[in-house]
Amino acid sequence: MQTRIALLPQMGIPRPYTETQPIQIVNAELDPPGPEEVCVRILAAGVCHSDLSVINGDRPRPTPIALGHEGVAEVVRCGEMVSDLSPGDRVALVFVPSCGHCPLCAEGRPALCEPGLAVNSQGTLLSGAIRVHVAGQPILHHLGISCFADYAICHRASLVKIDADMDPVLQAVFGCAVLTGCGAVLNTAALRMGEQVAIVGLGGVGLAALLGARAGGARTVIAVDANPAKAEIAGQLGADHFVDARDPEATAQIRSLSRGGVELAAEFAGVMPALELAIGATRRGGRTVTAALPNPNDRLSLQAATLVTEERALLGSYVGSSVPSRDIPNWLAMFRAGRLPVDRLISHRITLSDINAAMERLARGEAVRQIVTFG
Repeated sequence: MQTRIALLPQMGIPRPYTETQPIQIVNAELDPPGPEEVCVRILAAGVCHSDLSVINGDRPRPTPIALGHEGVAEVVRCGEMVSDLSPGDRVALVFVPSCGHCPLCAEGRPALCEPGLAVNSQGTLLSGAIRVHVAGQPILHHLGISCFADYAICHRASLVKIDADMDPVLQAVFGCAVLTGCGAVLNTAALRMGEQVAIVGLGGVGLAALLGARAGGARTVIAVDANPAKAEIAGQLGADHFVDARDPEATAQIRSLSRGGVELAAEFAGVMPALELAIGATRRGGRTVTAALPNPNDRLSLQAATLVTEERALLGSYVGSSVPSRDIPNWLAMFRAGRLPVDRLISHRITLSDINAAMERLARGEAVRQIVTFG
C-alpha cells in the first residue's frame, strides 16, 4: 500500500523550520500487517512537543524516522491473531505498546512496559518489525505509531477501541495530551479534593493537566508559564491565577497566593528552571510531579535533605501513569459530560503539508494543540 509520511531524515536541523524544512512529506510503501498488527487510516493527528523534541535532538531517536504519535484512526485491515478489531472500527493511538507480560505490565503499570520502551527506542513495532519503506530503504516508526501519514501499521497493543460518534479532531488529543496531562495530576500525583495546584508549563499537555485538576476537585489552580500570552487561555480553562515564570519573584508569588505553597505542583515545560520553580512552589509535605521530557544531558540540583525534613515527594510521570484501555474511555466520558472541555485546547487545524510551519509555531510557543486533518 502507498501512503504519504512525514519523514525526518536527521535530527538537529536548525530553525526556523519554515525555512529549513526538516520534515519531508514523501510517498512510502507500507507493508501488509503482520501477526498482531493492524493497518489503520489516520483521521486526525496532534502536533506534540515530543515530535519537536526528536527534530531538535532533545529526545534522540534513530533516523530516518516517520514522525507522529498522537492521533485517532480507522481500522482498515487486521493481521493474523487480531480478533477483537474489525475494519471500520475507530481506535485511539497509544505511544507505548504494552506487552502485557513483563513485570511492570503484570503490576498494572503498562506505561512502563519494558519491551515497549525497548522497541520505541529502536524505532520498531512491538514485534520488532519495520513496515515502512521509501525506495526500498526501511523507515523507522516513531513510538510505534508514525501517524503523520495517511495510513500506518501499528501493533494491536498500540490501539484502544473507542466510539466513532465524535469528531476525530477532538478525539486525537486523548492519546497523548489528555492521557499525559490528566494522568500526571490524577493518576501519578493522586490529586485530593480541595488541594491547591500549580501547573508549570502551559502547552497542550500542561493545559490538559489544568483541566484535569479542575475536574478532580482542586480548590485553587495557579497557572505558570514564561509566555504571558498564555494567561488568557489559562483563565478560560479555569485557572484562578497566572504567574509569569520569567519573574524573579515567581516562586514567592505562588507561595503567597497559596499561603505557603501548593500541595501539588505539576511541571510540563521540560526545562530545569521550570522544574526547580515547581519544587520551590510546593509546600512542606507536598508533591511535585513532572511529565516533561528535558534533554537527556540536563541535571537537577536540589537540597536532598529537604526530601526528608519536609517530607516532600518528587514524582516522575510517563504517559500519565495510565492504563490506556481504561483511562481513554474514562476521559472521553468526562468530555461528553462537560467536565473536561478539551476542545478548547485545539488552536489550529492544519493539513500534512503544513507540518514544518506547525513545528515552528510550537517551538515559538504560538500554538496549543495543532491537529493535522486528513480528507
